[in-house]
Amino acid sequence: MTAPLRLTDRKREAIVQAAIAEFRANGFDVTSMDKIAATAEVSKRTVYNHFPSKEELFAEILHQLWARAVGQADTAYYPDRPLRDQLRALLKTKMQTMSDESFLDLARVVTAATIHSPERAQNMVKRMSELEKPFNGWITAAQADGRLKTVEPDFAAHQVYGLLKSFAFWPQITKGSPPLPSAMQSRVIESTLDLFLGWYEITPSADR
Repeated sequence: MTAPLRLTDRKREAIVQAAIAEFRANGFDVTSMDKIAATAEVSKRTVYNHFPSKEELFAEILHQLWARAVGQADTAYYPDRPLRDQLRALLKTKMQTMSDESFLDLARVVTAATIHSPERAQNMVKRMSELEKPFNGWITAAQADGRLKTVEPDFAAHQVYGLLKSFAFWPQITKGSPPLPSAMQSRVIESTLDLFLGWYEITPSADR
């Protein structure tokens, strides 16, 4: 059984959720710590006890965004398993995350707040790169095992995630499109597997 949150943890979570709501409704620059405190139904002092500045609070939202994106994906490489099966499991986890409304809400907040701030945008890109490093490790391991062609892992990972995001992330963030239905999710994943393995896999017949 999960232990109940302490009062201080509940207040912290209320502050974060209030900030997400206010940032999304009014933007980062317009939102004040006073308004966040009022929405969270806590004192302004309590907000500052948890987060010394609005930037620190925004950083916590970023942290939650990346934590949700990581999910429970198993990024370990298994030499005795088909590459397609391993990669499909990774992409399914990623797709499930990008189809979650709460994740999309956080992503919209982050994207809107970075549009007019190059520094925040650079931070977002840096954190995204760190998030995708486990998949880079999977690619490196598969290459060392002689099952994938030589390619920069960062480049290959960016290709794979770019294919997913073009269908299941950017349309939802920039156009307000709904999350992909399950059938379309599967179609995007399988076509991504076809493209990636068709180009990089050394022995495709052994894994299909």
